[in-house]
Amino acid sequence: MTSALYLEHYLDSLENLPMELKRNFTLMRDLDSRAQELMRSIDKLADDYMSNVKGYSSDKKNETMTSIQRQFDKAKEYGDDKVQLAIQTYELVDKHIRKLDSDLARFESEIQDKAISATRNVEENSQKRGRKKIKDKETKKKSASSEDEATMKTSKKKQLKKSGAKVASSVPSKTPSVNTVVNPTNTVSNTTNVTAEASTLVGALTGAGVAHSAEVLDMPVDPNEPTYCLCNQVSYGEMIGCDNPDCPIEWFHFACVKLTTKPKGKWFCPKCITDRKKK
Repeated sequence: MTSALYLEHYLDSLENLPMELKRNFTLMRDLDSRAQELMRSIDKLADDYMSNVKGYSSDKKNETMTSIQRQFDKAKEYGDDKVQLAIQTYELVDKHIRKLDSDLARFESEIQDKAISATRNVEENSQKRGRKKIKDKETKKKSASSEDEATMKTSKKKQLKKSGAKVASSVPSKTPSVNTVVNPTNTVSNTTNVTAEASTLVGALTGAGVAHSAEVLDMPVDPNEPTYCLCNQVSYGEMIGCDNPDCPIEWFHFACVKLTTKPKGKWFCPKCITDRKKK
């Protein structure tokens, strides 16, 4: 796959991200506005209660307190929903970041493989050219030796014809062909050329966007991010808050406390339930 293809696929996956983020942020702002409106109403009811509590009957007191508690619970639900939306938004962006890291690692790996393959091809081609030059030189030398031998034979025949003499036993035998082992003098030069060509190609591929190899890494967890729940991990997925204001943990993952949906009414964590029973 080319870099353009990787980029095209990644941009396609990001096509709906802006709309999803805008929707989540709009819902979060709406929830925040509702919660603030309820808190203003609670403040007003509380002020009225404190000003007129002496003149209220027992039923009026209970009714006012119930109304305040009901509105407070509703505001808390808005806050919980806002937290869940924030977590979903974070995970949505985090998913695309992890995909980008994975695509970059695969792209770098492919570029490295191409660079190694190209270097190997350059070396093989250079070796083939070197062997061909040596073979051509040997062929030329053999051809020259054969021509010299043929010339000597022709010259001797002419001399015998002119003198009319018979070939004596002392006539030299055919000139033996010389087998020459060629030791190319440009071995160092060839090696240097191969290295230079390979370095140039690797440099060109590296310039395309790869500086060094990379492994597929998961995104590290921020060590400064707070931890929650019985599992002592960072926040993720759906979470629920303990209604005990003195709870040391406060927030819990649904799976860790064996919940699949948000329970109605107040909810206390296992530790707080045990402490309340002891009391």
